[in-house]
Amino acid sequence: MNEKWQPSVRTVSPYFDNSLYIDALAKSVETAYEGADKKPEILVCSYHGVPRRYLVQGGDPYHCQCQKTTRLLKERLGWSDTEIVTTFQSKFGPEEWLKPYTVEEVARLAKEDGKKNIAVIAPAFSADCIETLEEINEEIKESFEEAGGNDFLYIPCLNEEPSHIGALCKIIEDNLSGWL
Repeated sequence: MNEKWQPSVRTVSPYFDNSLYIDALAKSVETAYEGADKKPEILVCSYHGVPRRYLVQGGDPYHCQCQKTTRLLKERLGWSDTEIVTTFQSKFGPEEWLKPYTVEEVARLAKEDGKKNIAVIAPAFSADCIETLEEINEEIKESFEEAGGNDFLYIPCLNEEPSHIGALCKIIEDNLSGWL
């Protein structure tokens, strides 16, 4: 590299288990459920998928982090294991990705488990994007409905929710403390 001066760089550790972040997620679920015509029978926590080999061969902690976020959300909401599930979306290419695949799991929930009313949230996305608005709220919703599901509630990402912004600000402040 030809650059003589390198600026200092600092990264923020993953905050998948930060209590303020979990609280923000829980508040978004509670708000969505309060506004729903019917209470969903199950909440599907859909995370962006990655190839399974990242976990098995590379030891990537992402899968465990997703599972922990779902568990902490479940505990914060005071729910049982039957009210929430972890899935993975956005699979492409021929290799196996983390499972269960969201698109298949929502269909299975409708067909095999008889769940006619579900909610889906994407905890790993801080803001809505094409993957949440189109993939979840269109493709995954369609898969659920084609399998016999009736009511599909998409819970938006945290976006600019005050509790989300507050959590991010605290995480940033904690990481800047004593550094600048």
